[in-house]
This record gives sequence, structure tokens and C-alpha cells, in this order.
Amino acid sequence: MESAEKADAVGNHLPAEAMKILQSLASHWDDIVDVDALQVIRLKGAMTNEVYQIKWPTNKEHSRKVLVRIYGEGVDVFFDRELEMRTFEFMSKQGKGPRLLGRFRNGRIEEFIRARTLSAYDLRDPDISALIASKLREFHDLDMSGPKKAMVWDRLRNWLSAAKSMCSADETKALRLDAMEEEIETLHKCLASDQGIAFCHNDLQYGNIMIDEDTRSITIIDYEYACYNPSMFDIANHFCEMAADYHTETPHVLDYSKYPGLEERRRFLVVYLSSSGNQPSNLEVDKMLEEIEKYTLASHLHWGLWGVISEHVNEIDFDYMEYARQRFQEYWLQKPKLLGS
Repeated sequence: MESAEKADAVGNHLPAEAMKILQSLASHWDDIVDVDALQVIRLKGAMTNEVYQIKWPTNKEHSRKVLVRIYGEGVDVFFDRELEMRTFEFMSKQGKGPRLLGRFRNGRIEEFIRARTLSAYDLRDPDISALIASKLREFHDLDMSGPKKAMVWDRLRNWLSAAKSMCSADETKALRLDAMEEEIETLHKCLASDQGIAFCHNDLQYGNIMIDEDTRSITIIDYEYACYNPSMFDIANHFCEMAADYHTETPHVLDYSKYPGLEERRRFLVVYLSSSGNQPSNLEVDKMLEEIEKYTLASHLHWGLWGVISEHVNEIDFDYMEYARQRFQEYWLQKPKLLGS
């Protein structure tokens, strides 16, 4: 979620191993005026990693830039880091994401993409939303290696187990964690988990989407949570992210009045489905929209459990527990409307 810049970092924030790689990279670029004159800028908005922009003065119009990503402590409970790296390298080779420039023990160095990270406001722009819909369909059509089955259910079960092991009895009771196992199983039975399996991003919030203002091309970045899942879960999750703005004074606060309306969701889905070259029928769109709404429940549990675990393992300044409480609250509020019970 790295978007707004904050020039408060200096080189000694970076591991020595990362600095050595940066020096090696810079020494091979003949446009850099001074290899040692690097500027380090911490980027705001990341909730799992620390992200820094590194730039050097050059003898050309633009400075030379790269990104350094330092992995958060304890967050490997959320995802398989090696799977993430395989995805990153695959996307890079396909020309669909930044290139990997180097790896060190607790992080990596990436190509800097000269594009703008989206804002919360951008997600509501019909033109940008249409570009996102097309790009997401392209992402879902990728033929990544690995078992092509829905991973969300096992992820929810594993995260619930981790959350319960970390929480006090009072926290467990307040968050109703003891009821979650049954909720996960109910959702699994209600949703068509064996349909529409695709390689999904699973975290399509605005900070993970970039746009080139000149070409109007979209790039989806950050693949930590990417894996095979129902494509409708990915779309539902994207809709849920419209309630968030991670660049306010209270980045953990969600506003569900901003959840996209029916016409907005319909417009997104029509573009998404049309990207395959076939014009969907109204019946097909309506049926899929109804199913996507049910998958928002899985999204709420997914990120609610993420918030609970993050509260105990992540030191980034963010009220994870309050964020989790809001996601669970929305789950319990919407469940009767969407599942009828």
C-alpha cells in the first residue's frame, strides 16, 4: 500500500546486505552521477512490509530509481514467501510487473515503475475502473504453476487457528472467534468453490494498482497473497476495498457507505466479462453479481483474521484489531441478507 511519500528515511534504515546490492547495481549504470549520492525515501501506506524508494542523480532528465521492500517480521504466517517470489518472477518475465533486481535475507529490490499508484478516489472513476476490470481479467487468465483449486478455505482455517492461538480469552470472546470455524464451513458449502477457479491477486486494493498516465495502462503489483481461488472472490474483495482509504489520519477506519452500488458493480463486471471477447447476457451478469456478493463474506473473514494476527505480529503503525473488528462486524451484518440466515 505504498503511495504517498514521506522523506524521513536515511540509508542506515536499510540492511547492510541491501546497501551492498544497491551499490553493485548503481556501479553498473553509467548514467548515475554519483553512486554514493543515493536518497532513501520511505513510502507510506504499506501494512505488511516497509517500502523505500531509492534514487540517484543522473546525467539524464530523470533520476534513477528502484524500490527496496523489507519484509515485516512474523508475517510469513500469512503466505508462502517462495510462492510469492515465483509469482513475482513469473509476472516479470511476462512483462506484467516490475523486474526483480536483487534479493537479500529479509527483502528484495525491485524495478521502479514510472507510473502513479492509484488513490481510493480513483477506484470510483468509471474509466479507471474499466481499465482495472480488463487488467484483472488478464490476471485471471494467467497460467501459473501450482494446483488449480480454491485456496481461500484452507487459508481461512489456518488463519483462524493462528488467531485463536494468539488471542486472550477476552479477545477470543469479543471477536467471536469460537464461532468462526462453523462460519467458514457454512460459507464453503454455500459458495460454488469449485467454479471459476483462476489465478487471483486476492488483495486488489488501490495501493496495489498503478497507472501510466500517458498510455493509460494498468499494472497490478504486490503478489504476496496471490494464489488460485474463485475469480468471484477476487472481484468481491476488490469491491470491499472501496470502503477503505489507507492514507487518512485514521487509515484503519472503513466506510461501507462507499461500497459500490449495483450499477457500479454491474459496469465493472460487464467490462470484465467482455474482455474475453464475448458479450455477456443480462442473466449471466445478474447471476454472477449475486454470487460475488456472497463472496464478500469470505473477504470479511479473510481480512478480519488477517487483522487479528497482524495485531500480534506486525509492528507497523496501524490499528489492526479495530480494522478486524469492523470486518467481522460487516460479516455479521451482511450474512443474513446474503445467505438468508
